[in-house]
Amino acid sequence: MTHQNDYTFAQELMEKGLEGVPELMRVLINNIMQVERARYLQAGEYERTEDRKGHANGYKPKTVRTRVGEITFAIPQVREGGFYPSALEKGLRSERALVTTLAEMYVQGVSTRKVKAITEQLCGVEISAMQVSRAVAQLDEVLQQWRERPLGEITDLYLDARYEKVREAGQVRDAAVLLATGITPEGERQVLGVSTSLSEHESHWKAFLKALKDRGMHGVNLVISDDHSGLGAARRAVLGSAPWQRCQFHLQQNAGAYVPKQAMRMEVAADIRAMFNAPDRKTAEEFLQAAIQKYAVSAPRLSAWLEKNLADGFTVFDFPLEHRRLIRTTNSLERINKEIRRRTRVVGVFPNEASCLRLISAMLMEISEEWQIGKHYCASKSLNC
Repeated sequence: MTHQNDYTFAQELMEKGLEGVPELMRVLINNIMQVERARYLQAGEYERTEDRKGHANGYKPKTVRTRVGEITFAIPQVREGGFYPSALEKGLRSERALVTTLAEMYVQGVSTRKVKAITEQLCGVEISAMQVSRAVAQLDEVLQQWRERPLGEITDLYLDARYEKVREAGQVRDAAVLLATGITPEGERQVLGVSTSLSEHESHWKAFLKALKDRGMHGVNLVISDDHSGLGAARRAVLGSAPWQRCQFHLQQNAGAYVPKQAMRMEVAADIRAMFNAPDRKTAEEFLQAAIQKYAVSAPRLSAWLEKNLADGFTVFDFPLEHRRLIRTTNSLERINKEIRRRTRVVGVFPNEASCLRLISAMLMEISEEWQIGKHYCASKSLNC
């Protein structure tokens, strides 16, 4: 990339909300300030030297408003006084350039050598490539801890998959991104997990679902998803006792591929809506049988598809009426996917799986935190919206 393209790339990322950059900026500048303190004291952390000029005295938080929002830095303190790091002030003066560099590093995997050179120029402190790598590793550790945090009882489990372009061994491939959200018995929404992989679908889904259970997820009364490749077998293997509600929205969309004439589309859609809006399962199944017979001659492929697939969307009828609108589709996950698409479209092709997982994890972590302070979503035992 040229310098101008670098700037445009990062500017677009920031305008579209790259949540990881503020955290990376905080971690990197905190590390640079720690280097400053060690040099001022002429001794590293817990190091005993004859040339030591003083003693470290912890950190003091300082919140600063930046272009990417408020960031709370940890200002290193010295017990004897007389020390204040210059890296923070210099970094904030050069904030636009620093953010540009961090945005590129965050997504594109810029070399530590380049970041080292730019942070020295902008923050006025010489740091090693190892220290840059340590800062990035700290950020990845924060995201990994969030992805692996313990879970609890989840009554309704929503699953979805999307694909992102990732460069692998010189080739651009589709990496599957698996997402899971859930509802607690108290009616709280949670982003439960995310995973990226180029592996075969069933093994990826199975490992993903097993990891959710290993983290403590239990009590699942219902799984809501589309009929993703490999998910069915993995779901039965890991969550065999939990009933499955196939997303009604996707079912209706899928039916369009079996409608032989454009003129029939509205009629078929109306018939399927009548099934999904039926007052109970018995009525829905009667509507389904009528549709199967209705299209047996005029649209035999559609008739066969309806008979094989539509009943997967009827599990919702086994739950209370006031609960059904929340579990009939995966629309809540679709909204998350739409936001992910909006952000990752700027990147185009990720340089590797790690950068893809890093960006999406940062975004989901923020969404999850917003949900925790938001209103209840309503779950099986908490139906008051």
